[in-house]
Amino acid sequence: MPGYDPRKLTTSEEDYLKALYLLTEWEETPVGTGALADQLGLSPASATAMVQKLAAKNLVDHIPRGAISLRATGRREALRMVRRHRILETFLRDELGYGWDEVHDEAEQLEHTVTDRFIDALHARLGHPAVDPHGDAIPSAAGVLAARDAQRLDRFDGPRAVICRVSDEDPDFLRRAKDLGLVPGAVIEIPHGLDYISASLIWVREL
Repeated sequence: MPGYDPRKLTTSEEDYLKALYLLTEWEETPVGTGALADQLGLSPASATAMVQKLAAKNLVDHIPRGAISLRATGRREALRMVRRHRILETFLRDELGYGWDEVHDEAEQLEHTVTDRFIDALHARLGHPAVDPHGDAIPSAAGVLAARDAQRLDRFDGPRAVICRVSDEDPDFLRRAKDLGLVPGAVIEIPHGLDYISASLIWVREL
């Protein structure tokens, strides 16, 4: 069976693998080509063609018109890119003064231009942070993630909670959340008074 060489993965292939992982990181729902296309801002036809290429390289499993899932090799490469992205986001915030609403797009560009050695050195220089600016766990160099114990705020049933993660998908929401003090580590009282959309972008755990 044909294999793959991570040094020969294209930028697009890396983006697809990372996107597929991120779509299932917090929501365990089947992912089809439509959802993958939406995540990347591409056409379903383009997503289908790329998924077929990734399947040919044994990086994903795909049932025609069905769900796509990462194989072990694909998950390893996805986590390698996630690690790069989250360490770069942390560097941009902590060392260069970027806002947490600005780091995502910059890291998207940089993650394809650096080496794993550089990322490991950067992680060490930053003091081996466990999470990125939004509270997302940073995978280890071996692709291991710390166990997560959090749930979406709109599904939380309790009097008080501590914020663990804020989704980075909407920069406008990140700016508003910061103004309201809704950042990782902050304690929030229930009922919180937030609208459904806002509450669905925040993950918490019980105090």
